[in-house]
Amino acid sequence: MLQSLCGLIVIPLIAWLLCERRAAVPIGQAGKIAAGGIALQFIIAGLFILIPQLSFVFDLLAGAVIALQTATGTGMKFLFGYLAGGPTPFTVTDPGKGFVLALQALPIIVMMSVIARLLYHLGILQKVVGFLAWLLGRSMGVTGPVGTVAAANVFVGMVEAPILARPYLEGASRGALFAMMTTGMATVAGTVMALYAIFLEPVLAGAAGHILLASLMSAPAALVTARLMVPWSSEEDAIDVTEIGEPYKSDSVMEAIATGTTDGVRLVVSVAAMLVVMVALVALVDMALSAATSPFGATVSAQQIFGWVMTPLALLTGIPWSEAAQAGQLIGVKTVLNELLAYLQLADTGTTVLSDRSRLILTYALCGFANFGSLGIMTGGLLALCPDRRVDILSLGPRSLVSGLLATLMTGAVIGVMTPP
Repeated sequence: MLQSLCGLIVIPLIAWLLCERRAAVPIGQAGKIAAGGIALQFIIAGLFILIPQLSFVFDLLAGAVIALQTATGTGMKFLFGYLAGGPTPFTVTDPGKGFVLALQALPIIVMMSVIARLLYHLGILQKVVGFLAWLLGRSMGVTGPVGTVAAANVFVGMVEAPILARPYLEGASRGALFAMMTTGMATVAGTVMALYAIFLEPVLAGAAGHILLASLMSAPAALVTARLMVPWSSEEDAIDVTEIGEPYKSDSVMEAIATGTTDGVRLVVSVAAMLVVMVALVALVDMALSAATSPFGATVSAQQIFGWVMTPLALLTGIPWSEAAQAGQLIGVKTVLNELLAYLQLADTGTTVLSDRSRLILTYALCGFANFGSLGIMTGGLLALCPDRRVDILSLGPRSLVSGLLATLMTGAVIGVMTPP
């Protein structure tokens, strides 16, 4: 617990030390900003973790993910038969090797995309996002579009969320723009939450609830790290946004389903292609490292390098020293490659390597889009939305990756405090 508490001091301090206008944020004011965001994180986590009456949300979400997985599997088996897990026309000698990621896991993204479109069409998503934006405004003084985009990032992607405030982007202050980018880096879209939960559920009960909670908690953390790194005042951006924009507007239920399906298919193809490329790149790096080190009788891999570099950050979240190197590898995989690969490796890591507490902390610390691939996606999307802000977007992009990573580490540290050894 003490280790995690130290992390909650050091992580915001790192963000402040990286501030581009440190004179605009005196250390005392920086402390108040950090304290406000961390307090909100504890409140959000406490509501769902410490209050038994609300803990049922985790079981409810877990059941929803299972239902979605079963329903999606039914459709995939109808289309692809035994390749998607249906009855085989031959005897299977090793059932454990029959899992096909592209056909038995990734398609749930399509269903989540459709559900998101339907929720927007029915007016439910707007109300949830509006409430979260109001909560961020009341608790952290974030006004108008910044709060709206920050809240929307919990449920939609890092490109879709800024569309909600598209008319405002051109005139937003540099700090406000950076805050929107950071929340995109520190959270994950609802379309992939269920996918991550599928892999983690066997090793973490209620994984779907934890992932949703992690994304919720990282929104205020992102606003803290963003404000410490690129300061702005709420008065600069005090524009009232009474309605969420219309990127998901549909004229009928069938149109929402059709559009959601098309968007989901694009996302599945993108995720699958990114996995192929990233795994291949890691293999190439490992081959190069092996060729360079084997003559000296050493074996070095990309994951080992990740672990060495990220071990100090893992320690800040509350991971014990004996497990910090392995945790650092996973944080490195998430940052350099993507969070899906990190979650896959986390699910495969045995209990002898990581304790249940460390696994829980990492579930929260890994829950964000802060990686180089997502950085390219976000900057490309924002440049298309507001090309006149090209200089700001490109200069703030790498900083938003760092800011988003620090935010998710803050979230992991909060969980570390709440789950002592």
